[in-house]
Amino acid sequence: MTEAILLVGGQGTRLRPVTVHTPKPMVPAAGVPFLAHQLARLAAAGVDHVVMATCYLAEVFEPHFGDGSAYGLELEYAVEDEPLGTGGAIRNAAARLRSGGDEPVLVLNGDILSGVGIRGLVTTHVRRGADVTLHLTRVDDPRAFGLVPTDDHGRVLAFTEKPTTPEGIVTDQINAGAYVFRRSVIDAIPPGRAVSVERETFPALLARGAYLHGQVESAYWLDLGRPEALVQASADLVRGVIASPALPGERGESLVLPGAEVAADARLAAGTVVGAGARIGAGAVVHGSVVLDGADVGAGADVRRSLVGAGARIGRRTVLEGAVVGDGARVGADNELRTGARVWCAAVLPDAALRFSPDVPNGSPTIEGPEQCL
Repeated sequence: MTEAILLVGGQGTRLRPVTVHTPKPMVPAAGVPFLAHQLARLAAAGVDHVVMATCYLAEVFEPHFGDGSAYGLELEYAVEDEPLGTGGAIRNAAARLRSGGDEPVLVLNGDILSGVGIRGLVTTHVRRGADVTLHLTRVDDPRAFGLVPTDDHGRVLAFTEKPTTPEGIVTDQINAGAYVFRRSVIDAIPPGRAVSVERETFPALLARGAYLHGQVESAYWLDLGRPEALVQASADLVRGVIASPALPGERGESLVLPGAEVAADARLAAGTVVGAGARIGAGAVVHGSVVLDGADVGAGADVRRSLVGAGARIGRRTVLEGAVVGDGARVGADNELRTGARVWCAAVLPDAALRFSPDVPNGSPTIEGPEQCL
């Protein structure tokens, strides 16, 4: 195995405002763009040629990663002028592949943090003589995912996209976003138009009698499509719950990047990252959170399971719990932003503008102040 395609063209709408200025795979996780962890894992698995399939903010990738030599890879970029879907992106990137028709090509979604054994996935694909091999994982609630039932030998039987009724949940096995394709299968995807591998390519292959193999692994797996998942992934990487050769420091309860300032009595825990040039004020608590470059967390603030964007300012004694503050935003002192709250990039929230009442039935928040700031 020598080459792979990374699908990194999506807009990351569920992650906004984190992705307003930054493509989803480039959002920092554990101190580096998330994509750096994937590239490092690919190199460690023996991949030496990677094609990035880019679209949204495509101009961001190459200036950062260049030719890939820093990761021990040869890196190329395939740009889509218009979104082509998963299958269309794979087909568009195929022009830069070098594999022969029967050789394996690894394909990874750019927003999945996974501990799947890459070498083992490819080895299984070759040994089985499959046309496509899919990494499958089991989840407690599969309703938000594509379901992939298999027989006792791992042969894929069907694809069911996001079931809407209990009867539609035919398995707890889901498509985990890592594939090995026979090169000739990629070349058969229609060029120049949007194609979904999940809804079009894979079902069509099954209908033609192709052999699609599902390899179920219980390794660490997390879809980074939601802010809370991105924050969790970063914390897990810092703490070593899942290993990454790209981690820019030692595993532990926190990772403080060069140029950051942390007050002596501030408390950092649970895999927190403090970005370059960021500042954590006196007595502040930052727990399991991501504070990006140049951000400022004021004295006595309490930040938990939250993401503070680059250059953002969090006022004194403000509480963030499960919140997202966009790049350059200003959250004044003595505010409370609880689970699901999102402050848009460059928005300004005055002092004491928002608080949550614990007495509201069903735990629903009472918001006082300029709701339009969120």
